[in-house]
Amino acid sequence: MIGLKLPSRKRARDEAEKPFWISFADLMTALMVLFLVSVTVALFAVTQKPDEVAKQQAQRERDIQALLSRISEATKAYPGIVVRGHSIDFGSRANFETGSSALSAEQATTLRAFVPKVLSVVRDPLGQKWLKRIVVEGFADQRGTYIYNLNLSLQRSERVLCVLLASPKSASNALTDADRLQTRELFLVGGSSFNALKASLEESRRIELKLEFLELDENRLTPRDAPLDDASCPLDL
Repeated sequence: MIGLKLPSRKRARDEAEKPFWISFADLMTALMVLFLVSVTVALFAVTQKPDEVAKQQAQRERDIQALLSRISEATKAYPGIVVRGHSIDFGSRANFETGSSALSAEQATTLRAFVPKVLSVVRDPLGQKWLKRIVVEGFADQRGTYIYNLNLSLQRSERVLCVLLASPKSASNALTDADRLQTRELFLVGGSSFNALKASLEESRRIELKLEFLELDENRLTPRDAPLDDASCPLDL
């Protein structure tokens, strides 16, 4: 009896606590692994996003160049009209007289014949996807004051819209109603005064159509719903 050794209560208590600490260690290990996986996924997403944006931007540029190439192809039937960058320069096909915003009957006919070619390109899938608007820019030569030329440039831009929006009653080769409506929705008047001068005074008195394109993830504005009208050009009143 004296030689019997009673079990240690401390050892029993240690045996009972071991499962708790083992489970806690496993939990912390699992959490650490989960954290590392999350960080890896986040880093992968961060590094991949710029690459994806760059690919989308490159595809956008290719699409725009394809559109411009189609418009450039259409200009071959109209000598003097050329595509420069994102702009269509009408050159001698739409030069103005000194101090005037009027276009001759021949120039008006050329505008009404060529612009529908542009609208045709605009209506294809790439045009619907990327084209934002077309800005009509009028130019003046360096003679006269800045304000005078700014106003003259604006009137020249307005004249182009008047020619394109002319009704069949006032123009024998008027645009179709569909083209007139799209012109009203897409075209915007902009005056450019006497910057971007050409080699001669005559060449400087010109108009250009500047094509503006949507950026990535940019939404197109919804055009206002209004019927076409046959009002006279304000410049002729």
